[in-house]
Amino acid sequence: MRTPIIAGNWKMHKTVNEALDYFASFKGAAKEGVEIVLCVPFPALYPLAKEAKGTGIGIGAQNMHFEEAGAFTGEVSPGMLTSLGVEYVILGHSERRTLFGETDEAVNQKVQAAVKHGLTPIICVGETLEEREEDRTREIVRDQVVKAISGFRSEEVKKMVLAYEPVWAIGSGKASTAEDAQEVIQFIRNVVADQYDQQVANEIRIQYGGSVKPNNIDSFLAQPDIDGALVGGASLDPESFGQLVAAAAQRGDSK
Repeated sequence: MRTPIIAGNWKMHKTVNEALDYFASFKGAAKEGVEIVLCVPFPALYPLAKEAKGTGIGIGAQNMHFEEAGAFTGEVSPGMLTSLGVEYVILGHSERRTLFGETDEAVNQKVQAAVKHGLTPIICVGETLEEREEDRTREIVRDQVVKAISGFRSEEVKKMVLAYEPVWAIGSGKASTAEDAQEVIQFIRNVVADQYDQQVANEIRIQYGGSVKPNNIDSFLAQPDIDGALVGGASLDPESFGQLVAAAAQRGDSK
C-alpha cells in the first residue's frame, strides 16, 4: 500500500521566527500512516530541520540548482540542502516554469541531482487553462512526466513523488473536481508504466495540488490513484494543515 503524503508549500511566506512559531503549534499534528512534509523558504530550512528531528515531519526546499557548486549567484546546491538536514525538494513547480523560465530539461537535471544526493524530489506537472481548453492536458502532462523521469533506474523512480497541479487551479480557489484529478493522475500512472513497468507505476506516489483545503480534501483522497496533496495556501495555517494531515491519516487507515 502507498503511504499518503501531504506536503505544504509555503512559497515566499513567513520569516524564520514566524516559521518557528508555526512549527511549535503544528508539530503535535504528526500522525501514523501519513508522511508529512513542510517545504519552506530557504532561510527557514536549517532552524526547522533542527526542530523537526524526531517529530516524524520532513522538511523540504522549494527549489535548487542542479550543479554541485560554481558561479551561480543566488542559487543553492543539493549538497547545501542535505547539509542542513533537508530531505525533500519541490522541482518543476508551475511558478518556476512560468515566472522563471524553467524548462523540462532543467527539471530533469535537477531531479538527477536530487536523486544523487539522496533528496526525495516532488516533481510538479500540469497544464495551463489554455492548454486544457485546447484539450491538450494529456499531451502536456505526458511530455512533462516523461522528460522529468527519463534516465533513472526503476528503484529510483519508485521513491520519487509526482504532483499533478493543474496550473489554472493553483491559487485560484478553483480546484479540479476529484473525478477529473483522478482521471489525469491515473493517466500519469499509466505513463510511468509505459516508461518502466506496472510495478513501478503501482509504487510511485502521485499527489494532487491546486486549491486543496480541509473542505475538499476527502473527495480527492477517496480516489484510488491520488496519494495525498501538495498544498499551498491552506498549509500556511497550522490548524488547517493539521486537518489535511488528519484526513490523510484516516485515508491511510481505511485502505
